[in-house]
Amino acid sequence: MSDSPFLIRLARPDDDDFIIGLVPRFVDFTLPAWRRRNECIEGIRKDLSEHLEDSPANSFMFVAEDRESGRRLGFVHLQKTQDFFNGRTNCHISDLAVSPKQEGRGIGRALLDHSREWAHEHHCHMITLAVFPGNERARKMYEAAGFDVDLVRMAMPLS
Repeated sequence: MSDSPFLIRLARPDDDDFIIGLVPRFVDFTLPAWRRRNECIEGIRKDLSEHLEDSPANSFMFVAEDRESGRRLGFVHLQKTQDFFNGRTNCHISDLAVSPKQEGRGIGRALLDHSREWAHEHHCHMITLAVFPGNERARKMYEAAGFDVDLVRMAMPLS
């Protein structure tokens, strides 16, 4: 058994409400001026709901829970993708969120570590993710875990 106080397991259907309940965490910081919080929440909720309902072959949801209490603490959504430049298989962290009251316990880092192990087991070449510039807490965690900028997506609203 692991020394970690967290168990990370595949999500089950009874986790859906917990996962969807964390969607506001994805916009809990300063967004780019042209992004509307409610639109982002609805877009993320719709995407996650589709993945939870349809269970696509390249989509994998994991839930972190407290080993002692069984309380759900956070989740990570992984997707197998193909690298545009070299065609290799990558693991993309599509979503990662921790319950607000559980922040600072290392749950996010444990979910990242699990993602890395999963990616190795599935012969992925690289792990990718996207993060809003204003999400400084997440960016610091990702950088501390060894992530670095690969591509920068830029946007220009037209109206």
